[in-house]
Amino acid sequence: MQITRRGILAGTVALPFIRRAVAADLDVVIIGAGAAGLTAAKVLRQAGRTVEVLEARSRIGGRAHTDQSLGASFDAGAHYIHWAERNPWREIAQELAVPLHEEGDGGFRIFRNGTPLPETERRRRRAAYRDLETLLEATGSIDGSFADAVQGKAQDLADAAGGITLLALGEEPGRVSVQDYDQLWSGDDLIPAGGYGMLVARYGADVPVRLNMPVKHLRWGEGRVEAETPSGVVTARTAIVTVSVGVLQAESLRFSPSLPADTLRALGGLHMGALTKIALRVDRSRFGAVEASDLADIDSRNETTSFEFWPDGQEIVLAYLGGDHARDICRDGERAATEYAIERLATMVGNRIRETVRGGRLAAWWSDPYALGSYSIVTPGHLAARQNLRAPLGEQVWFAGEASAGGGAMTVGGASLEGERAAREVHLRLQRL
Repeated sequence: MQITRRGILAGTVALPFIRRAVAADLDVVIIGAGAAGLTAAKVLRQAGRTVEVLEARSRIGGRAHTDQSLGASFDAGAHYIHWAERNPWREIAQELAVPLHEEGDGGFRIFRNGTPLPETERRRRRAAYRDLETLLEATGSIDGSFADAVQGKAQDLADAAGGITLLALGEEPGRVSVQDYDQLWSGDDLIPAGGYGMLVARYGADVPVRLNMPVKHLRWGEGRVEAETPSGVVTARTAIVTVSVGVLQAESLRFSPSLPADTLRALGGLHMGALTKIALRVDRSRFGAVEASDLADIDSRNETTSFEFWPDGQEIVLAYLGGDHARDICRDGERAATEYAIERLATMVGNRIRETVRGGRLAAWWSDPYALGSYSIVTPGHLAARQNLRAPLGEQVWFAGEASAGGGAMTVGGASLEGERAAREVHLRLQRL
């Protein structure tokens, strides 16, 4: 490799060669203390490897976070243990004596501009979801988008497609691969008592993590990796990178040498959704009863916002929204988001909501610099992107997280399984050295 003057001035190629005589301090450095990073650290430590986890935030858990800042808790990120029959977090919860329960059914009501939909339209919408499922099954091996699948069909089918992609995945129907959605695992959904984020934090409490330690530059090659942090360089024989696709695409974490073409193509086939929550702390005793625990309102622009009352028995009302509308909400900030949620609720339940709100929080993953989105979405036509992201760099740097989890993508369980996979591959690699 030729070292140019420009490369020396930029500091992108010189250090790995100038410092080649420095021994690695650790077997593995793990970047990110979300579910993937914590799981990888535990597996490697059990195998006798020396490990250190570097986390940019002031807490562990990543996009699994139980927010208690309103005086009542809510999961700002992941909430459900999906496909619980095979999800490792079901067993983890049992080992930690954390009760699991199913979501209660407190009724569902849907509105348009604050007015309840007539029963005839509600039945038609329910039928559209069933018809959409049949239509998606008929797409076969064509890796198109949800928008492609409903093009030229009845408006009810387009509305159903938007209901799935916007409120479940956080993305517009034209940007979601039907084939990737179809490969996602399904099964029972369970809710950890006290919050999913709290469960992840308890699980990772014994993992050696250095908080407030963002890695801006990772150098690899010459038999070791060097993670550049505000407190200096951490040197290891190998690395596992668990940061989000959004962070990798924004190049908030730089690599030297640069990422190879195959890795860049894999990243190019993915992008981040914007599933967003707005939490309102509500005085439940003053607010009184509500006719249903789940309400959804469709406004004049055909934007849908869903509201959940009293999740896990907390004095919280949670608003859910996704796609470009959610991105705009995140950009506007927390105060505007809180006002927006109150206004939408007031059209459905009346002005009593204004008098009982005691505070609001915006879970703005889209504008969070350490996430830059809620979770990964496969762009139509790039079905192989998740699998291809698993390829290590020179058998020195591994990527792991929900984005590469295949059928477990977009979940904490999938991230954990990927952390375990990467850790086992790294351990085998170190055994061969």
